Amino acid sequence: MLSRRHIRVKVMQVLYAFSGSESDDFSKDQKFLLYSIDNMYNLYLMLMSLMIEVSKKSKTQLETIQKKHLATSEEKNPNKKFINNQVLQLIANNLVLKNTFEVHKINNWQLDNEYVDIIYKDIIASDLYKDYMQTKTSTFKEDKDFITDVFKEIIAPNEKLYDYIEDKNLTWLDDLPSVNTSIVKLLRKIKETSDDHLLTPKLYKDIEDKQFAINLFKKTLLNQSKLGEEITAKTKNWDTERIASIDLVLLKMAICELKNFPSIPTKVTINEYLEIAKEYSTPKSSIFINGILDKLLKEYQEEGKLNKIGRGLM
Repeated sequence: MLSRRHIRVKVMQVLYAFSGSESDDFSKDQKFLLYSIDNMYNLYLMLMSLMIEVSKKSKTQLETIQKKHLATSEEKNPNKKFINNQVLQLIANNLVLKNTFEVHKINNWQLDNEYVDIIYKDIIASDLYKDYMQTKTSTFKEDKDFITDVFKEIIAPNEKLYDYIEDKNLTWLDDLPSVNTSIVKLLRKIKETSDDHLLTPKLYKDIEDKQFAINLFKKTLLNQSKLGEEITAKTKNWDTERIASIDLVLLKMAICELKNFPSIPTKVTINEYLEIAKEYSTPKSSIFINGILDKLLKEYQEEGKLNKIGRGLM
């Protein structure tokens, strides 16, 4: 679920907010970094539980209509295709997922059920729903395609839900695209015979990714003076006050990664930080960062300062 780029973004945010020096105790900042990353999983669980609550809402609405005193024959025998959607039922009946909700105390929609109503109304008002409900039965594939499209086109881009997420946790806004992508991939992958653990993926791909986050944070912070000196040496014609603070953080991280992470190819490092700069800094930041890193990379290669392991890593 968590990509290396997203890890770099998380580290960048904590380093940007860090106000101490390399000699200060930064254990709280490291703890916040790991908490911020771990909390991304709660966002994933919250969105998965939202789909379950929408399904419950559909069933409740249908039962209410059926109990109307002057219900029409159509209302007494409604189309139950949506509430019988096999993928929604699979998600709702997944015991591993249920247990994970309990462990992480996911109860947002019991407290803020108006957002369940918003999503439910948006779904039933959509052309997707109208087309889906043209028939009363469906295959598992049709059910899966419908729920995947509902998530992509109605839930993920919902502005009111976006505002709610921003209100609950500011760090979730950066996590949302990654979490939404992960959910879409899982929905596409789900089968009638899928293992229950499919819906509770690991946050980190492996233990190395978690260690990468910690090491990148620590090594950049502990060497920020030296890293700053290297940047200053290559920006003598620049007024340092005019260099965006976020660019300085990204440069320090990139230099640290080039010199201290032998298994990561130089091209990967440079490309990753250029992409992050395009998203989080000024329009010209990626050009500036690329120029500095290009100079430093040539210098490191000439002086034999790069210790890369494996073929094609230089």
